[in-house]
Amino acid sequence: MRPTPPPPSQRPTTRNLGPLLRLLGFVRPYLGRVLLAALALMVAAGAVLAFGQVIREVVDSGLKTGSEAALNRSLLLFLVVVLAMAGAILMRSYLLAWIGERVVADVRTAVFSRVLGLDVGFFETTRTGEIISRLTSDTTLLQTVVGSTLAMALRTSLLVLGGLIMLALTSPHLTGLVLLGVPVVVLPLWLIGYRLRRLARASQDRIADVGAYVDEVLHAIRTVQSFCHEAIDRARYGERVEAAFETARRRARLSAALGSIATALTFGAIGVVLWVGGREVLAGRLTGGELSAFLFYAVLVASSVGSLSEIVGELLRGAGASERLMELLATPTLISPPAHPLPLPEPVRGQIQFQDLGFAYPAHPEIPVLSDLALVIEPGEKVALVGPSGAGKTTLFQLLLRFYDPQRGAIRFDGIDLRDLDPRQLRGNIAVVPQDPVIFGADAWENIRYGLTGVTDAQVRDAAQAAHATEFLDRLPQGFDTFLGERGVRLSGGQRQRIAIARAILRDPALLLLDEATSALDAESERLVQLALEELMKGRTSIVIAHRLATVRKVDRILVLEHGHLVASGTHEDLMGQGGLYARLASLQFRDQAADGD
Repeated sequence: MRPTPPPPSQRPTTRNLGPLLRLLGFVRPYLGRVLLAALALMVAAGAVLAFGQVIREVVDSGLKTGSEAALNRSLLLFLVVVLAMAGAILMRSYLLAWIGERVVADVRTAVFSRVLGLDVGFFETTRTGEIISRLTSDTTLLQTVVGSTLAMALRTSLLVLGGLIMLALTSPHLTGLVLLGVPVVVLPLWLIGYRLRRLARASQDRIADVGAYVDEVLHAIRTVQSFCHEAIDRARYGERVEAAFETARRRARLSAALGSIATALTFGAIGVVLWVGGREVLAGRLTGGELSAFLFYAVLVASSVGSLSEIVGELLRGAGASERLMELLATPTLISPPAHPLPLPEPVRGQIQFQDLGFAYPAHPEIPVLSDLALVIEPGEKVALVGPSGAGKTTLFQLLLRFYDPQRGAIRFDGIDLRDLDPRQLRGNIAVVPQDPVIFGADAWENIRYGLTGVTDAQVRDAAQAAHATEFLDRLPQGFDTFLGERGVRLSGGQRQRIAIARAILRDPALLLLDEATSALDAESERLVQLALEELMKGRTSIVIAHRLATVRKVDRILVLEHGHLVASGTHEDLMGQGGLYARLASLQFRDQAADGD
């Protein structure tokens, strides 16, 4: 059983750069480009370090000697270094930008693919908006880190290391003084950086909260507006935006303080070095060129140390984003194909067996939904499931599609335990027509052939014809090519049902699952949908969840469920003669219908 994840505010924050190392697997395929970028980065850093020697040459050989030829040679050397650095920066910038975009594209693809493969139970405890936030804002931040910040960190580290080496070569005495001041500069920066690392993850989580709320409200916009809930949603959204802003403000304030303190400490240390170095020149132990070079390297090291503290803060934000993405990649699925799946026999017959079935949803394991259910549905049999809300009717559909596995007992499809089948092969032989069908933001061709490949337009049209859908699809502005709107907003309830039926007809399943597809339709739409359903149910095993008992008289058998138990089975006439739950439900419905007719 998967534990319920804690809310973002209770998750541990990232305190190290370890999560970024997990990206190495995504970088490895592009190792050649990475090596070229690293070479360009080292050349650029080396060119910057060479400027110190150029400055010393200009001062000691060009200016001090008064030789114009020496000055020209020094300036020519300066131009060579500039051109080398410019070329290296050009190559480094392009390659690292390419690697950053490529790696993040691969991460996005891998995470989305993983999310699609997770079991339905995962989405009971994880907000869709948070997943969207990870795939968008987190990956955008990661792209900046991989394509820019990481390179800046490497470049700055090389400049610090190279600068210290050049300082030591120029004046070991002054270098010792610089190193004594390093702890004074670095320690406060890391203490502030610790707090900044915690705020980095918190900031990402607050952004995820905003995205999750937007996703929830916009998906239910009709309900929001019909209940005049806009003002409340504006206020709640504003609260989340303000919480995100407050976290970002605290992070920005701390980051600004970090930069300010770093600048004050590092350049204060440079002032001390300048004072000591000036005394060395006056004493004749150091030339003017050497002091100039030393100051250049000291400023370079100091500014690099200062910027490194900010860069580490950005890297830790990237590490937080990487951690959130890697969490998704590492999430196990509770429903997976067996190592050696058994094939379904050919032809697929559609026999269903429930053997002592016991089940509770993972989110509420203490509440049993089905208990000791034993049942056989023969190939081609038409069965209706009847019972009050919460009896377990929809749960049986979820188990047949293997969205969940039962905790006790087994379900067999043509004699094979569902857990021994590849879920894709199982679901490929099942079609579902839900009470509220899903229509995607595409045209009718794409919606009807959804999930199938190699299906011709003629086959799609034949399926639509059988579902009595062509009569309204052909009247649309572009016919079957018409965009049906997000979630099918341009269609009526009956039209959406007929598209869902056409989708099921085209699939030609061995097992058909119907969740009372006519319960919310007007009389004319119900008649057309009922005709389409009768066509669809011919020659295949069909299980119908019946909310209105008037629709079950044509089935072969009615199964009555109550509190997860099978309490009765038979035809309508048999069950009415037995009395009990079915007879009570039927008498209540038919009496209400008679009253409505009066």
